[in-house]
Amino acid sequence: MATARWCVLIPCLNEEAAIRSVVESVLALGAPVIVIDDGSDDRTPEIAATLPVTLLRHDTRRGKGEALRHGFREALRQGYDAVLTMDGDGQHLASDIPRIVATAQRHPQHIVIGARLLDREQQPKGRRRANAVADWGISWACAQPVADTQSGQRWYPRAALALVDLPAENFVFEAAILIAASREQRLGVVSVPIASRYHGTFRPSHLKPVRDVTRITTYTIGRVIHYGHVIRSYRRSRGVPLVVDESAG
Repeated sequence: MATARWCVLIPCLNEEAAIRSVVESVLALGAPVIVIDDGSDDRTPEIAATLPVTLLRHDTRRGKGEALRHGFREALRQGYDAVLTMDGDGQHLASDIPRIVATAQRHPQHIVIGARLLDREQQPKGRRRANAVADWGISWACAQPVADTQSGQRWYPRAALALVDLPAENFVFEAAILIAASREQRLGVVSVPIASRYHGTFRPSHLKPVRDVTRITTYTIGRVIHYGHVIRSYRRSRGVPLVVDESAG
């Protein structure tokens, strides 16, 4: 893992206010960047095109799942062993990347999540409750505890990238990757605590709470039933300690 080739994937939609600063902060670390523009109708692709990145563009909006899928395929085509994803709106900081990469080096064959476990009082109460429900259900489907299953800042090793063709779209894709990686690839999940960032000039989330949470919930229930051993999976999701790497620094 110390010699793994990795890059940063940034899926984005209408992020003209933040995309330059986000990408430049990652480039300052010396990390290669792939930006996937999901059919923005603002200046996002034009801004990204002025930066030294690989820019992938969708003519029409296809959803976050297809944006990530496109980025995974490009990373594999370029020979990368892993990718680190982050959103383009500025809520994820490049300064957290070294800690996530260091954790990935200590925990090979794990997905690493930048979990918003710090400053949680910044999260709106409704969002905090919805995230808690999602963590409970997706952990059950994974048969292991997972913190902040809705975070978009993640390290995916090659075994997870191999799941690129999972039949899941939009925000469901990220849940599908966690579940299939846990159950089919036997990957672990480890969390690196990062700050919750909801105040400031962030644009409204593209996630539609009722529609997207319903989709994620329906998919997750289906996966729990599909893999069977329902009670055993639930007990493992609640009885095995959550893996949090607080030593990353």
